[in-house]
Amino acid sequence: MSAGTVSGSAPLRFLVELSRDPGHAGDRLLVARHDGCAAVTLGDGAVTVIGLGSGRIAPELLAAAGRGANSVADVAKQGAQGAGLVIVDHGAGCCRVVMPRIGIATVYWQATADRLSIASTPAALPCVSTGSAQLDLRALYDYVYFHMLPAPSSVYQGVAKLCGGHCLAWRNGSTTVERYWQPRFGSAPPGPEAAAAAELRELLEAAVRRALGDASSAGAFLSGGLDSSTVAGYAAQARHGIPTVSMGFDAAGYDEMEYARIASRHFRTTPLEYYVTPEDVLNTLPDVAASFPEPFGNSSAAAVYHCARIAREHGMTLLLAGDGGDELFGGNERYAKQLVFERYGAVPRVLRDFALEPAIGAAARVTRAFPIGKALSYIEQARIPLPDRLQHYNFLHRHAPADVFTPAVLDLVDTGAPLRRLRAEYANPEADSPVDRMLFMDWKFTLHDNDLVKVNTMCSLAGVEVAYPMLDPALVDFSMRLPPRWKVRDGELRWFYKRAMRGFLPDEILSKTKHGFGLPFGVWMRTHEGLLGLARDSLESLAGRGYFRPEFLREALRLHREGHASFYGELVWILTVLELWLQRNVPTRQSRS
Repeated sequence: MSAGTVSGSAPLRFLVELSRDPGHAGDRLLVARHDGCAAVTLGDGAVTVIGLGSGRIAPELLAAAGRGANSVADVAKQGAQGAGLVIVDHGAGCCRVVMPRIGIATVYWQATADRLSIASTPAALPCVSTGSAQLDLRALYDYVYFHMLPAPSSVYQGVAKLCGGHCLAWRNGSTTVERYWQPRFGSAPPGPEAAAAAELRELLEAAVRRALGDASSAGAFLSGGLDSSTVAGYAAQARHGIPTVSMGFDAAGYDEMEYARIASRHFRTTPLEYYVTPEDVLNTLPDVAASFPEPFGNSSAAAVYHCARIAREHGMTLLLAGDGGDELFGGNERYAKQLVFERYGAVPRVLRDFALEPAIGAAARVTRAFPIGKALSYIEQARIPLPDRLQHYNFLHRHAPADVFTPAVLDLVDTGAPLRRLRAEYANPEADSPVDRMLFMDWKFTLHDNDLVKVNTMCSLAGVEVAYPMLDPALVDFSMRLPPRWKVRDGELRWFYKRAMRGFLPDEILSKTKHGFGLPFGVWMRTHEGLLGLARDSLESLAGRGYFRPEFLREALRLHREGHASFYGELVWILTVLELWLQRNVPTRQSRS
C-alpha cells in the first residue's frame, strides 16, 4: 500500500436495533439485530445482554453484568469497559444502554415510538442510511468552537450521542438519559508515597497485559512521551521485541523522534519509523476527513492514520495507545498555567485594584517592553473565572460570530451554549481543586469527544484495532485517589507519576518538556502549493454552501498568510476538513437548503 492510498477495514463497528413486539399485548421488546456485538441471553430468554462492538469481551463477563444488574453502576463496573452495554428486559419492555465512565468509543442513537437504534456511526442509523436525516446547522457553530462535536449532540437532526458515565433508558417508546456516575477525587495522600508508587507500577503492568490479551500480532504507538513510553515499556516486558511505531515531522519544533528512539533502545522494542510529509497529507486528507462519522478538526488525525497504516503494513492487527495518562495524572500545560492564574485571583482584591494593576498599567504607558505586555495579558486572563478562561484563545471569542456565520446558521444558534456546557462539566465532580475539575472536564472534551475519536477512527481506517491501557478502570480509580498536589506541584506536571516511574522510564523522557502531537499543517501550507491549493479550493467551495460569510473565509487565509502560521493554520485546517467531510457525506441539495 502506498502512502497516498487509503484502505482498511473497520474493527469497531456495531449496530443494534430493538423494536416493540407488534404481536404482543404488553411492551415486550425484540432484538431485531446486533451486528458486530457479543451477546448472551439469560433467564430462559428474559434478558439479553449485548456488548457493543465487544468481540473481545468474554460472554461470561456479559452474563455477570446481566445477573448483577441491581444498579447501573454495578453493570458498568462489571461489563461496560469497551463501547458499552445494552441490557434488554424483554418481558418488562425496557432497555438500558450503559456507557463506561470514560467512553472509549462513541455511541450514536436514534429513537422512535417503536424502534431504538444504536450504532458506532450515524451512517448505520435508519434516518441517515436512507438519506432522510437533515444536517443540524447548530452543529456547525459547535464544530468551529470545539473543533469537534461534543456529545450528546451530533451533526444530524434526530441523532444523539451517549456521554461517558451516562445511561439511556427506553421504555414504552420514550427515552430518558441520566448520569449514573459522579467522580469523587481525593484530597489527601492515599498512603506512603513509596507504597502508592509500587501500586501504580503494578496497575500499569496489569493494564498493559490485559490490553494485549491473546493478540498474536500486537504493537504499540511510541511518540517518546511519558504515556506511550510507559505502555511500550510494559508491553516489551510482556513480549520481548514488540514492534513500536513512531512518527516524525521534518519541521522545527514538531519532531520528537529522538525521544521515541531513546525509549525504543531502552526497552529493546523493534522500532518502525515514518516521517510524514506534506505530500502524504495532501494525498490522503480527503479520505481521512471523510472517514470520520462527523466533521472532526484535530489535525494530528492525519499523522495517526499514517502511523496505523505503517503498523498494518507490517502485519500488526492491534496497537496499544498511551492516550489518557495526561488527563489522569495531570500532564497538560494548561493545568499548571491555570493554577498560576488562580493564585493571582486569591490576592486580596484591594491589593490588586489599588497597587499591582495600577503599577503595571503605569509602566505600560511609558514602555512597550515585552514583559509589561505579558503582565497585562496575564491580568486580563486572571480576571476571567474557570472554566471560561480556558477559551481565551478560542476563535469564536476572538472573532464575532456574526462576522463568521451567515444568518441562516446564527439565527438557530444559542452562542452561549458551549460555555454553559463547559461550566456544567467543570462543576460536576466532587472535587475541591481546579486541577481535578479540569481533569474531569478533559475526560469528556479531550478524551471521549476528541482524542479517542481521532485514534479509533484512524486505526479503523487503517484496519487496526486499538486498546488504551492508561484508561483501564483500575487506573482511573487509582488516579482519583491521588490528591491534586501529587498531580501538579509548584508548576511541575505529573509530579507523582514521574517520581513513581524513576528507574523504569529513561531519565531523558522523565525530564523532557511536554510536547504535543501536532501536525505542522500551518507551517507547511506557507510553502507547499499543493496544500495551499487544497485549502483555497475547499474554502471557496465552503463559501458556496451559505453557512459562512465568504469574507471571513478569505480573511482566514489572509490571517494565516500574514499572521501566526500555526494558530491560523489550525483555523484553515478545521474549515478545510469540514468542507471535505461535507462533500462526501451531505448531498449538495441538502447542504444548500
